[in-house]
This record gives sequence, C-alpha cells and structure tokens, in this order.
Amino acid sequence: MIELIPAIDIINGQCVRLTKGDYDQKTVYGEPLDMAHEFENIGFKRLHVVDLDGAKSKHIVNEAVLKAITTKTNLTVDFGGGIKTDEDIEKVFASGASMVTIGSIAVTQPELFMGWLEKYGAERLILGADVRHGKISINGWKEDSSEDLLPFLQKYIKAGVKNVLCTEISKDGTLAGPAIDLYKQVMDTYPELHLIASGGVSSKEDIIALDAAGIPAVVFGKAIYEGKINLKELWDWQNA
Repeated sequence: MIELIPAIDIINGQCVRLTKGDYDQKTVYGEPLDMAHEFENIGFKRLHVVDLDGAKSKHIVNEAVLKAITTKTNLTVDFGGGIKTDEDIEKVFASGASMVTIGSIAVTQPELFMGWLEKYGAERLILGADVRHGKISINGWKEDSSEDLLPFLQKYIKAGVKNVLCTEISKDGTLAGPAIDLYKQVMDTYPELHLIASGGVSSKEDIIALDAAGIPAVVFGKAIYEGKINLKELWDWQNA
C-alpha cells in the first residue's frame, strides 16, 4: 500500500502553496502547526515540510516552525529547502526532523552530499530530484541543471541512496494529475528504490492510480488545501 505523506510549504512562517514553483503564484492557507495537528488527529504519521524561504535564500530560514511541529506533534517529519551547509543540516536535525530532503547540493556539491550520506546514513537522507523538461532543477526551481534524471539517480543509488523524492515541476501545484509515466519509468529502472512521487495530485483517484502503478509513496499538498481530497476518506481507504 502506498505511503501517504501530506505536505506543508512555508513562506514567512505561513502554510502556502505555489503553482509550478512560482513564488508570484502563491496562496496562503494559514498556520503550519494547525495543519500538522489536523493531519496527526486523522491518523497520518508522516509529514513533508518545505522551507520555501530557505530554498530561495539558500540557507535555513524557518527552523522555528519545524521545531514547533516536531515538539508539539508526534509526526515523523522530513524537511527540505535551503540545506546548503553542515550548519544547516545540523540545525534541521537539532530542530527535530527525522529526515532531510537534499536536492540542489547533490547537483552542485556532490562530494558534500556524499559526506552527509556517509555521516547520517541512507535512512535519514532523501535525494530530491526535481525535474523540468527531463533535467534536474535546482535552487528553488529557479535554475535547470544539465543533469538528466535517470543517470543522476543511478550515480547516487550506486552510492547507497534508498529514498528519492521526485517532483515533476510542470505538474506541481496545478492539480492536473501526477506524472505516473515518469514515476513508472523510474521504478522500472530502479525497482528497489523507495520513490516518493510529488506534483499534480488532485484527488484520491490520483493516489489510487499511483498505488496501482506500484509507486511506494506520495507527497501531496494543494489538493488538501483546496478541498479536493477528503483526508479522513483517504486515511480510511488506506487502512481498510
């Protein structure tokens, strides 16, 4: 059964969603801690938190929000956005995150990523593979690198990476349906991977389709905040 991971994206300490990663297409949905409590009360165990201020400014910004969530809920939190230095990653773990999602650094400073993989272990690191036009995108999706998705993944899977969060940027925040063909291609190539699909989820049916395609996990956010997904129904479906 697919693992369900609701998402909270943070700008200025508030819960927001962007469309296709565009900071000018922002909708504010309220307090992150309130949302985290809501997820936990329904029964969810995992939470994906993104520091969008951090991604833009290239250093952790919203660690206080992270700490509030990890100290006031029992959710297992993975945190990404702006983790660029040893100090950043130490701050995130000290603020209670169980895992970190690392994207840009794996492209721009692979030796630093490898060092973190060795130091913290594959269970605590999630490789962020944000894809636009087949290329890996970096720095809050503001730049496209020259890295193609599958060779990029292969390099790090060989090094021991087990968890990958793959976002199809053209789908993200659009509620247009997930890029199932892309995720199936990744799973066909690397069947042992714990792949977390992200971007475009608009309904429970999208999540059922990802589950049917054999995708291990899914992150979803905007569909929650726009009322497209009934979380209780979704939780009941998964636990039926």
